[in-house]
Amino acid sequence: MAEEMLNWLCPGPAERVVDGTCGGGGHTALLAERVGQAGRVLALDRDLDAVARAQVRFRDRPVDVEHASYCQLAELFAQRGWRQVDKVLLDLGLSSDQLASSERGFSFDAAGELDMRFDVTSGEPAWRLLQRTSERDLADLIFRFGEERLSRRIARVICQRRGDVQRWSARQFADLVRGCYPPGRHDRIDPATRTFQALRIAVNNELARLEDCLRALPDLVVSGGRVAIISFHSLEDRIVKWAFRNDERWEILTKKPVTASPDELERNPRSRSAKLRVAQRRF
Repeated sequence: MAEEMLNWLCPGPAERVVDGTCGGGGHTALLAERVGQAGRVLALDRDLDAVARAQVRFRDRPVDVEHASYCQLAELFAQRGWRQVDKVLLDLGLSSDQLASSERGFSFDAAGELDMRFDVTSGEPAWRLLQRTSERDLADLIFRFGEERLSRRIARVICQRRGDVQRWSARQFADLVRGCYPPGRHDRIDPATRTFQALRIAVNNELARLEDCLRALPDLVVSGGRVAIISFHSLEDRIVKWAFRNDERWEILTKKPVTASPDELERNPRSRSAKLRVAQRRF
């Protein structure tokens, strides 16, 4: 949703802009072009591989790349002597590079370990969480973060099988979840989708980090500045919607979330679940 993002965020010459989820650097490049050499883009990512690639790609551009989470913005601003910025973008989706990596465990077909960490230098991999968590807590986690109606059945099968499998691969785990569905009893998405989402959210503490960032953002954006957030599932979108609604400092610019155009859906089917919400700081 690059075109929609630029149209709503409106980054301009000499502005300070944050790309809180640099990923492959596509949005960062567009923002850097708009702010020009007189501006600055602070590009963040928790993924060390993404940071390394971005540091090479943007070494001659008005971009500072940091290995950090967007919930650390206040700390990062203080280090730079910044008080506020003009624009903030958060694209909460997985990058193509993460999905393509067989070692990271984000893709259903990945042969490597079920890791799922954005930052492999901290936290625990998903396979370890599966080994140590009780059946009841696993069911609650899968239901809460994945909105998976078969969460109890899936948790029960995980606990039955985990004595035989110490380190799940993503492919093994996806097959296990699919096997919990009766034949023909699933919709157009892969049956493993919701459980994979739940594990990824839990491993990376995604919703808590998003909530922390949203609480801090009004103080970090100038009057008249804008924040654009692209979410990919209802849990994220709900948090963003209520954060914008419940703070009088925000003026909501997108009364309904902006979705991908038909052309983009044809080029990039993954964009079908993307929702863009934008707010502007009133005062």
